[in-house]
Formats: sequence, structure tokens, C-alpha cells
Amino acid sequence: MDFFVVSVFGIVYLGMAVGGLPWLQVDRTGVALLGAIAMVAGGALTVDQARAAVHLPTLLLLFSFMVMSAQMRLGGFYDEVSRRIAGHAGSDGMMLAASIAAVAAMSAVFGNDIVCLAATPVFIDALRRRGSAPLPFLIALACAANVGSAATLVGNPQNILIGESLRLSFGGYLRTAALPVLGGLVATWLLVRPSLRRAGSDGAAEPAVDFNRWQSAKGGAVVAVVGTLFIFSDLPRDVVALAGAGVLLSSRKLHSRQMLGLVDWNLLVLFVGLFVVNAALQHTGLPQRALQQLLVWGVPLLHRGAWLTLGFVLSNLVSNVPAVMLLLPSTPVRLGPGLALATTFAGNLFLVGSIANLIVADAAQRRGLRLGWREHARIGAPLALLTLGLVLWLA
Repeated sequence: MDFFVVSVFGIVYLGMAVGGLPWLQVDRTGVALLGAIAMVAGGALTVDQARAAVHLPTLLLLFSFMVMSAQMRLGGFYDEVSRRIAGHAGSDGMMLAASIAAVAAMSAVFGNDIVCLAATPVFIDALRRRGSAPLPFLIALACAANVGSAATLVGNPQNILIGESLRLSFGGYLRTAALPVLGGLVATWLLVRPSLRRAGSDGAAEPAVDFNRWQSAKGGAVVAVVGTLFIFSDLPRDVVALAGAGVLLSSRKLHSRQMLGLVDWNLLVLFVGLFVVNAALQHTGLPQRALQQLLVWGVPLLHRGAWLTLGFVLSNLVSNVPAVMLLLPSTPVRLGPGLALATTFAGNLFLVGSIANLIVADAAQRRGLRLGWREHARIGAPLALLTLGLVLWLA
């Protein structure tokens, strides 16, 4: 049975690394789901054990913030912020700073993927009207979204998972992350600023979502209340967030079908599949025995620097969510904040290291721009290594 479990686990994580399985028409979500099915059908876990492996608070928190993000997107909030920043009359350097700050702040609350999806097309159109070359700004947008999302325990899926699994303090993590994130944002500006250039106004703008002050204010108010309760109360975060999502779903103007249509169900299924696959491997006891043997041999894996560097490297091999799921069972609570920061900052190393990067590159391609791995790596790679250094030094 151990051989079967390790084989299925290996195939699943191979799929995580390459984005699917070459002989099947499945993506990462499909691979994780098929792996979970194989573990149950093959007898590695019972149905009850598989159900117990799924961490419901994490899924509820993810779902709730997807609903909150949907509210802001349908209210035109992301479009309005993007238009105002990109239409600013100041210098390109000033506009770059404003873009980085705004994208980072929105990503810390609503998630980097959602912000990049909503803001990128609007930024491209506004920058073209302004006569600024969009590509440097797009690289900054992707990098700032990744760095900014590390600021809170709800900024991205891996942070939600770490925060809920290790029961980290929301306010405590915020204080720990503040300096590395701020340093990462300053570094983003310094790395991108020399590449700014002017370009002719070209390309037709596509219609954006109309800004609805009431719907945006309603969503912002709910997020503010939820965030306040996260910091100043001991109420379960998943319940608080779910209640906030329920308030937003009870709308007279926005249909629930619209709201739920913007929920990333694929990501939720990916989490469920990986929960089951990783639980099956933990059930064999092999990871624990392997870790103990490495410690006996003198490998300092649980040393802070080694563990966080391992998370950084694994995140670029199999993506950050699978990497975090693999490392979490052996991660001490004291290393939780550092792991969240390191695995998030790792997304800037390569273009494929973060879904947010790919969203920006895809939106650029649909507007006739090419954001390739070389263009991204010139900024992203040094930024990722620099921010990892900041985590090891400051966090």
C-alpha cells in the first residue's frame, strides 16, 4: 500500500509541477481530484478519513473572500481605481509608485489573482491613452500583487491555509509581514523604474465595468468589519468571513448567479484534492520517518533559514499551494509567518511561479503585448531573491 500511495502522490505532484499530465486533458485541479479519487478507491483512505482530511475552515475562508472580491469587481471598484491611477497626470515614476501601492493594498485584502484579473486590461488601455509603454507597468503590477498579497493572512490561498492550519494571529502576522512587504514594494519600484519609457498612443480601449459607488461601498464596509473582527476578536475567522459573504449575497441588485459565477471553484476543488492526497501520504508515516532520518544525519531542515528556503524552492517546482500543503504537517508554528512570506515571494522568481503572473501575461497577449519569461525574469528574479533575503533577515 505504501508503494501505491507514494506512486499516486508522485504523479499528482508531477502534475502540479508541469501544470497537468501530458497524456491526459487535465489541468492541476483535475490531477489533484484524480489523485484524491485514486487514494480513496485504492483503499489508502476510507471515505470518512478523506472527509476528515479536508480542512473546512480554510475552504470557507477562501470561498467567503472570493464572494467579497466578486462584490467589488461587479461594483466596478477595481476598474475605477485602475483608471484613476493610470490617468494620473504626474510623471511615470510617480504613477508607477501609485500603481504599486494601490495594487499591493488591494491584493492584501481581495487576493492577488482577482486584482490582476480585474485591473490589468484597464491599466493597459489607460497607459496607451497616456502614451506610456505598458510592459514595465504590467511587470510591476504582477510583482506588486504577489508582494502585497503576502501582507495579510487572506491575501492569497497559501496564506489562508497557513493561517487557518497553524491558527496564526491575524494582527501578529500583519506586524511580522509589514517590513518585508514594504521592502519588497520599494524594491519593485527601484527595479522597474529604469525601464519606464514613452510610447505612442495605440490600441482601442475595451469597455470597463461602470463604477457603482453603493455596491463598492457596501463591499468595502463588509470587508472592513470582517477585518476588524479578525484583529480585535476571538471569533472563528471562517464564520466571520462566511457571515460577511452572506450579507453580500443578500442583494437586491446583484444576482447571486453573478456573484457565484466569479467564485474560483477550480481552486476550491484543487484544495480538496490536495488535502486528501497529502493526508494519504501522512497516513503512511513516511514523511515523518524521512524527516527524522534527515535530522539524525545532521541535515538542519528545521533550522529557520533552511526550512524557509526549502519552501521557496518547492514553490517554484510544484507551485506554492502544493508546496505549503506538503510542508505544513511538519512546520512548527513559529515558522508559519516566514513560510507564508517565503512561498508567496517565491512567485516572482519565474513567470510561471504565480497564477497572478500568468493572468497579467494572458491579458497583455489579448491586447497585442508580449510579456515573456525573459522580460519578467529581469525584474522578477532579483526581486524574488531580494525579498527572500528580507524574510530571512526581518521576519
